[in-house]
Amino acid sequence: MSGRRTDVILGLGSNVDPERNLQRAVELLGRALEVRAASAVYESDPVGAPGTPRFLNAALLVRTGRSPGALKHGILRPLEATLGRRRGADPNAPREIDIDVVLFGERVIREPEVDLHVPDPALATAAHVVLPAAEVWPQAVHPELGVTLAELAAGVAWPAGMRRRLDLDLGSRVGNNGE
Repeated sequence: MSGRRTDVILGLGSNVDPERNLQRAVELLGRALEVRAASAVYESDPVGAPGTPRFLNAALLVRTGRSPGALKHGILRPLEATLGRRRGADPNAPREIDIDVVLFGERVIREPEVDLHVPDPALATAAHVVLPAAEVWPQAVHPELGVTLAELAAGVAWPAGMRRRLDLDLGSRVGNNGE
């Protein structure tokens, strides 16, 4: 780990036993990283895979001294595997958990050889990414668009059927034992 610590937004999604898998992911991430905030949970239809179960999505604000690649491949991917995620050819297949680096400080990262694209392209347009991200770090500036996440969230349309799940509180699962 480097000495400099960076604020990072992680996007979480699940449509296989999603209540359990989101909560378990937050618990495990809290052991590995300094988790600073958790968003509300949003329920929405899957993108690109009609007929599959609905997704639950959320965001975490974490602080890390790791590089983007070390975070993704040293913590996030192994944690996904621990929770049962098996990657296949279909990027829209149902999944136990999906953890994406949505924003890594003010950096723009394009490393297709290690599957790292930050900020996440969906941060500009997809409600299930923008709304939770803006909750955990509203004043963050999108490094390519030059607007705050709060401004992006104010301009995004809620898809039909999307709703906030008031019965789920990931913030109560946050532990700051990591890093």
